[in-house]
Amino acid sequence: MKPSECSDDLFSLATVTSAPDYGTRLLDLLPQISSAANTADALTFFKHALRLIGADAGVFLSALREGADRTSYRSLLACDPLWVTEYTKVDQHEHDPWLRHAMHSTEPIRSSELAVRPDEEEFVRMSSRLGFSSALIVPAPSNANGSRIDVLCLGSHNLCFFDGHGYPKAQILAEMLVMALHRWLLRAMRNELLSQSRIRPDEIDLLRHQEAGHSSKTIGAALHVEAKTVDCRFQRLAAKLDVPDRRAAARIARLYGLL
Repeated sequence: MKPSECSDDLFSLATVTSAPDYGTRLLDLLPQISSAANTADALTFFKHALRLIGADAGVFLSALREGADRTSYRSLLACDPLWVTEYTKVDQHEHDPWLRHAMHSTEPIRSSELAVRPDEEEFVRMSSRLGFSSALIVPAPSNANGSRIDVLCLGSHNLCFFDGHGYPKAQILAEMLVMALHRWLLRAMRNELLSQSRIRPDEIDLLRHQEAGHSSKTIGAALHVEAKTVDCRFQRLAAKLDVPDRRAAARIARLYGLL
């Protein structure tokens, strides 16, 4: 069914967005999302935000390219548990048009506007059955040069929900929500890395020198140690971060918000 054929369903979003306090309560909620103490709290706030926007379901996906052959995925899922099962059963990251859109654009897009490849059609059918008959895909702008991709996907059982009148208001709120989730996840990732690797403040300072392009000799002079001592410290630091060298260590530190 095309958006122009949606008849009465077209006005459901208009009804939601015409409420006098539409958006006001979400503005109050966004700081709580950004500063959520743990994943459980973030998920609770996320579900509340979906209700305030008018969506039935929501997925926040993040892809982090940690190296040439290593990408880690994280998600916050407020949707039918069957969607999660189906998504993870097969490597759907490779066939996810939402994530693909976010890899190439920072502009929000509705599912009715998204060009779907043949290998992505099963993903679309599965998502449509499980709460995303209509969807709004909102990438989060990032300064990680394509190494980190975050995208928020809002869903409705109503086939034409996001094609209805009132869409501009919903889009603006979704863009604010994705940035709050983006900030929350970066902070959570940073704390997770610090906890797992036990990197000390002086080691973060060492990585700042590397990020600035300083040689071991220059760093050693600043720290009043020999260059070979600096090299040994970098080797231990790389081992903590499970990467091959100091350049990779600085890259991971930057991606996880340590620098």
